[in-house]
Amino acid sequence: MDTKSSVFIAGHKGLVGSAIDRALSSMGYTNILRRSRAELDLTDQAAVEKFFKEERPEYVFLAAAKVGGIYANNTYPAEFAFSNMQIQCNIVNSAWKYGTKKLLFLGSSCIYPKFAPQPIRESELLTGPLEETNKAYALAKIAGIIMCQSYNRQYGTNFISVMPTNLYGPNDNYHPENSHVLPALIRRFHEAKESKAPYVTIWGTGSALREFLYSDDLADACVFLMQNYDDDEIINIGSGEEISIKNLSRLVKETVGYEGEIRFDTSKPDGTPRKLLDCSKLHSLGWKPRIPMREGLRLAYDDFVRRHSK
Repeated sequence: MDTKSSVFIAGHKGLVGSAIDRALSSMGYTNILRRSRAELDLTDQAAVEKFFKEERPEYVFLAAAKVGGIYANNTYPAEFAFSNMQIQCNIVNSAWKYGTKKLLFLGSSCIYPKFAPQPIRESELLTGPLEETNKAYALAKIAGIIMCQSYNRQYGTNFISVMPTNLYGPNDNYHPENSHVLPALIRRFHEAKESKAPYVTIWGTGSALREFLYSDDLADACVFLMQNYDDDEIINIGSGEEISIKNLSRLVKETVGYEGEIRFDTSKPDGTPRKLLDCSKLHSLGWKPRIPMREGLRLAYDDFVRRHSK
């Protein structure tokens, strides 16, 4: 992949896609193919095939997906399964059919077994039961990985799959019901600050441990792997550090400048108790993250304020 290659970023306006777009643009890539949802419905097989036939992208970053937090995954499992499998099937098959040189598929750390040994190695995939609240999404993503591997074996394609940890950063989804934990916390603490609410309620006990990676670090890793990794097996992308939801809440509270109380609703689920990725495989290739969480959280909150505050 060089700066003149035609590169399609599926989902270029989202958290991951926009970060990959920024990374490639900063590196001097001049032939980036971008299509909004209005311009190209990725769940429409005929439309996706037409796009690939006409544009013939040499490289594809498959960052488009229907994503959400515990509430959204638990409430709309059919939508998460159906939409994600449609998008994956359409893009992967068209990439093979129209000669894409390489495709990078973005999975998620939530596809690993709920009680996988920590830190989670790539070999743990499909070795145990999944977290019940996001099983539909996880199975859709697992299907995408198997699809990429199957096309590689049957057709000789070069489709790689990466497993990022929990992400945050510019262009995140801050929907009050459908967002992941960190953007949900940013919005909740910001709104509590604005309304001078006496306390903020957080789901669960606060004991669950999570790993987070700033989206621009993920984008840098994805470009690095597109240029340096051709293995059929999945590869983890993470920060290597974890934080409890309780301490994360305190850090977000501090970043936002909220002065009220934090309360935990222990009647609500914690989700997976711990989720830390083993990234030794990626680190052995020479890549490490650069943006510490406190700095990344400040940048994410600044982005939220610019885009969501009145």
